Amino acid sequence: MLEAKPPSPGSGAAAHIHGHRRWAAPLLASVLLSSLLISASLFFSSSRALLLSFSPLPTAASAEPLFVEAKLRQQMRAGERPPPPAVPRIAYLISGSAGDGAALRRTLRALYHPANTYVVHLDLEAPAAERAELAAAVRADPVYARFRNVRVVTRANLVTYRGPTMVANTLHAAAILLREGGDWDWFINLSASDYPLVTQDDLLHVLSELPRQLNFIEHTSDIGWKEYQRAKPVIIDPGLYSLQKSDVFWITEKRSVPTAFKLFTGSAWMMLTHQFIEYCIWGWDNLPRTVLMYYANFLSSPEGYFHTVICNVPEFRNTTVNHDLHFISWDNPPKQHPHYLTVDDFEGMLNSNAPFARKFGREDPVLDKIDQELLGRQPDGFVPGGWTYLLNTTEKGGPLTVERVQDLRPGPGVDRLKKLVTGLLTQEGFDDKHCL
Repeated sequence: MLEAKPPSPGSGAAAHIHGHRRWAAPLLASVLLSSLLISASLFFSSSRALLLSFSPLPTAASAEPLFVEAKLRQQMRAGERPPPPAVPRIAYLISGSAGDGAALRRTLRALYHPANTYVVHLDLEAPAAERAELAAAVRADPVYARFRNVRVVTRANLVTYRGPTMVANTLHAAAILLREGGDWDWFINLSASDYPLVTQDDLLHVLSELPRQLNFIEHTSDIGWKEYQRAKPVIIDPGLYSLQKSDVFWITEKRSVPTAFKLFTGSAWMMLTHQFIEYCIWGWDNLPRTVLMYYANFLSSPEGYFHTVICNVPEFRNTTVNHDLHFISWDNPPKQHPHYLTVDDFEGMLNSNAPFARKFGREDPVLDKIDQELLGRQPDGFVPGGWTYLLNTTEKGGPLTVERVQDLRPGPGVDRLKKLVTGLLTQEGFDDKHCL
């Protein structure tokens, strides 16, 4: 029988220490691993939202876009606005200066319709008494008071026609209309020296048959002489900082044409969609503000700002119709201002099929002829239409809504306007002529 050899002195302690070393390392690793697992579990359970915020970027196939610009463009394409009513709504800006109060009130009267919204503005050059008289006339009118769709700009802007203050005033009115003006479809800017050649029932009837994304804006990229006389010179508009109107002035330095966007020019009068006006105000990709800062030093910026913006944005460039919806008589070559229209121009206005004309002198006899022969309007009265018939047959104080095309009573002007619009939309190569 074999017997175990007794350990020598000191060998037991060494063996004991050696045995501890064998299991101490695995034990320590196990403790560390367990601690890590417990910590990770607690971290994931309590900080899931934090970890999600550092998730990988979405792939190209992801349904949710990463950048806000893409999300807004998706919304535009999806048409998230509710379906439009059968009768479109127009938001008007009618602006004037000193001495234009009476002409502005007459133009407003000729343009009025309860389905529309109106902002009227007499600039800071007009005396305070004249501006107060305009505001009082709007407040006192029982029809305006009933429908509450005429707003007077009380904090007047100083507007220099050839400077950027006119663009700033237009954007100011557009912002008011977006905030308070309801769900309108098109924005039209006019002055106190403009006048309609068709009734609002005529205009709304024709527009009810058109896609609501069309922008009527006369434009071209062939800026020609304007490159050297308007784009390269740098001007300052005193209306940006002064309380007294004075003409723009030039500084000696010149600049090159921009390379970040392409310049376009055209008429200062236009009919723009609700969607495009929203883009000009919100400007989520900053282009409208960048272009606005450039045009702050551009002579006659109202003839280029909106044109340049709309033609440099893919979402809008193919929505343009190259017409300003006006009859205007110019010199050849054109000067800074058009001719004043008189009775001698009446046939030309009629044959143009345009819904508006300018420029009219205050109380020129041709305005009475337009009232009598084209609008059926009595002095200081409204233009007759479906809404005036409904107003006369509706109980006083009762609701009056114009939402059906059948509520409109178009006249002969509808045929002229249809001829103009049909010709514009069906001309050869229309789809290939946007923003050229």
